[in-house]
Amino acid sequence: MAWNQGWLRHGPKPVVQRPRRPAPPAAIEAVAALGRLEPAGDTRLLAAPDSSQGGTPRIISLQVVEGERVAAGQLLARFDSAPSQRAQQALLKARITNLKRRLGVESRELARYRQLTKVGAIAADELDRREQDHLLLQGQLQEAEAELVKVEVDLNDTELRAPIAGTVLRINTRVGERPGDKGILELGASDRMEAVVEVYESDIGRVKVGMAARLSSENGGFRGTLAGRVSRISPQVRQRQVLSTDPSGDADARIVEVRVELDPADARRVRQLTGLKVIARLAPPARGTP
Repeated sequence: MAWNQGWLRHGPKPVVQRPRRPAPPAAIEAVAALGRLEPAGDTRLLAAPDSSQGGTPRIISLQVVEGERVAAGQLLARFDSAPSQRAQQALLKARITNLKRRLGVESRELARYRQLTKVGAIAADELDRREQDHLLLQGQLQEAEAELVKVEVDLNDTELRAPIAGTVLRINTRVGERPGDKGILELGASDRMEAVVEVYESDIGRVKVGMAARLSSENGGFRGTLAGRVSRISPQVRQRQVLSTDPSGDADARIVEVRVELDPADARRVRQLTGLKVIARLAPPARGTP
């Protein structure tokens, strides 16, 4: 009875609730995907100028090959419009020379007629006619000089020169052909390189900007691996373009393009390998590393 009274007086011992430790965040798994190498700098699609006769001129010579490094202003191609433009240039130069000679003679004659008119040796109507002839020659000379400027501008368009220093990535038109919608060639400023990695839309949630990337060649295009980091994730889902060598691969898969900027030393190793297919492994940094 005394025990019961003591139990009632003091009550049961309180249960101590120990604080629960938060569960560690789930580790982000690495993502593997296919991709291709591309210049990280400017890429230009160079087209042919419109011909004065309509359409585009035909290519008569190509001065570069795919993969060749070129300097800004370097000659890349010549067009078949050059001979006719040079002939027109020569014709106009000869015409201008002749008009200047005639204008010189006419100017001296006009000065003489003005003196004769002052002393009454010739009629004023004759002086007016000479002045009109002089003005006509001046107008013809100005027109010829303006035409020459236009022809020389068009003559510059008979050659294709590199607007930037870079690498010829692809030649789309060959000698004897007229350039179409794809232009003549693609030129990339490939001092810096990146990989365009096609990540399945189901995996894109595990990819973050700044993630480390290791790239290897699917077909042995380079030795070892390339290092880089995810620099940008496209906001658009699109159809897959880089196809696997596995015939059972899903060619219609939906992907998101992820840009991986290569480390400078590795970019120099592959700057001549634009378009090369790569296998990318995107992984978060190990715990404890910044």
